Amino acid sequence: MEDAAETAPSGFDISTKPAPTYGCTILDTAFITHNVKRFKLTRPKGYTFTPGQAARVALNKPGWTDRSGPFSFTSLPGARTLELIVKIYDERQGLTHQMGLAHKGDELLIGDPFGAITYQGPGYFFAGGTGVTPFISILRELHKEKKLLGNTLVCSNQTAADVILEEELAGMLGRNFLNIFTRQQVIGFTERRIDRNILVTLVQNFDQHFYICGPKRFVNDLGALLQGLGASAHSIVIEH
Repeated sequence: MEDAAETAPSGFDISTKPAPTYGCTILDTAFITHNVKRFKLTRPKGYTFTPGQAARVALNKPGWTDRSGPFSFTSLPGARTLELIVKIYDERQGLTHQMGLAHKGDELLIGDPFGAITYQGPGYFFAGGTGVTPFISILRELHKEKKLLGNTLVCSNQTAADVILEEELAGMLGRNFLNIFTRQQVIGFTERRIDRNILVTLVQNFDQHFYICGPKRFVNDLGALLQGLGASAHSIVIEH
């Protein structure tokens, strides 16, 4: 999940989520794609979250403490530090632009965790762009517990350069990590959007769990397609 002011789905009310009050020092930060940055943070004492959850995040600097956005944790829940993976929108001059300028030693403020994307059993994870971020912690935890069997991750990105943590995810999931590109032809990959034909080919069995995260249109369209193919509304897990 991204900066609410810049990328949150229409109707997503960040004001109802816990305000950022915990100070977290940036221990390390680096760009992992051309516009996606990873933050390693100190973890407040006693702070806990469930894989798939997010928190409101703000910069602890003048003029920015009250301009927060929702971001998903990507670290393991038992790790000593917290990790966030954030898409930087420099052209919008908002929160993520400022986070793109942040470096080691700066401080972020985070709120209590929230989120409805929690693991409920084996199935398909569909991610639109940085919608993959809540799935990263879930998949890392399943990998650690040797419970990844039966799970498939399908990522839709504009180009191959936009894929997040490709090497790690491919190492965990093998052939169950699939990439679909919408803007660039790449040999060995599919250049198209996730549609009914792709779902019929990939999934076949719609009596399982489906996890969806990404832009509002991506989530709504995919959810409708899955239900049209027989998936139960109760089996579709989305953020709300």
